[in-house]
Amino acid sequence: MSTPATSASGTASVASPPFSSAPVSAGPSSATRGALAAGGCFVLWGLFPVFWKQMQGIPATELICHRIVWSLLFLFAVLAWQGTLRGTFAVFANTRLVALNALSSVLLACNWLIFVWGVNNNHVVECSLGYFLTPLCNVALGCAFLRERLSRLQWSAIVLAGIGVAILLLRLGHIPWIAFGLAGSWSLYGILKKQSALGALASLTVETLLLFPLAAGWLVWLALRGDGALGHVNLAQHGWLLSVGLVTAVPLLLFGWGARRLRLTTMGLLLYINPTLQFLIGLFVYHETLETPQLWAFACIWAGLIVYTADSFLASRQVSGSPHRAR
Repeated sequence: MSTPATSASGTASVASPPFSSAPVSAGPSSATRGALAAGGCFVLWGLFPVFWKQMQGIPATELICHRIVWSLLFLFAVLAWQGTLRGTFAVFANTRLVALNALSSVLLACNWLIFVWGVNNNHVVECSLGYFLTPLCNVALGCAFLRERLSRLQWSAIVLAGIGVAILLLRLGHIPWIAFGLAGSWSLYGILKKQSALGALASLTVETLLLFPLAAGWLVWLALRGDGALGHVNLAQHGWLLSVGLVTAVPLLLFGWGARRLRLTTMGLLLYINPTLQFLIGLFVYHETLETPQLWAFACIWAGLIVYTADSFLASRQVSGSPHRAR
């Protein structure tokens, strides 16, 4: 998923990629529009399993290559329309930013690949678990790598999530690598993005540009072998393939617009729309099974998220009510 000053993970401590450089002072109407935009973003992300299922017969690696190529072209068009395309290329004069974006592009590609493979191999529920775990994983990594101090409630949330993970490991008999891979890759991606001054669109453009040679090369090689999807799938799947750039960028634009107009705690609540929809889709649309150990694990992780969200809400109330807050 692929966010978030607030992120698609929604944490107050370790944000995923920054979507705006400065907040917009928002009145009630602006906040409402922001909530609609951000909510729309999370709904679209939550519906991603349905989108990728339309291309289930196409290998995940090929789908990700298409996503990189068509996303880059769409992002070029958006940045050109905004008049910021030339400025985006200036990033390549900064070795540190290039290195950061090279690392983050690898994590992003891994996250995309794990998710698409998981969805198209009937692991939608486990994918949702990964994104439920992400906020708590962000907090844990913030403590480990950024030396951020955790409150008692945050520690409690991590312990509850840890119990849920332990149940999965002990009772299922295998490592839920899809969930761990999604949570770990997105959280590490967020840590790297916290070190970058780039906005979301510019950042994603640079990342997809760095990945483009490999992605385009792979697609050309498949085409030369006669194994590529283009020209060999039905008309509807051609349409889905060509729309992946649009589907990738539109939620990002909505998130960036909404994040500038909403409080962090509001974003933190809205972000759960994404994994909740994925969980429900996996369970009721694709009829995936939910074993008892998984249910107990989900219950522990959900309890941890409730504690974590309550802590974020209380912290926000304390900051907003402080007589010494920054003017």
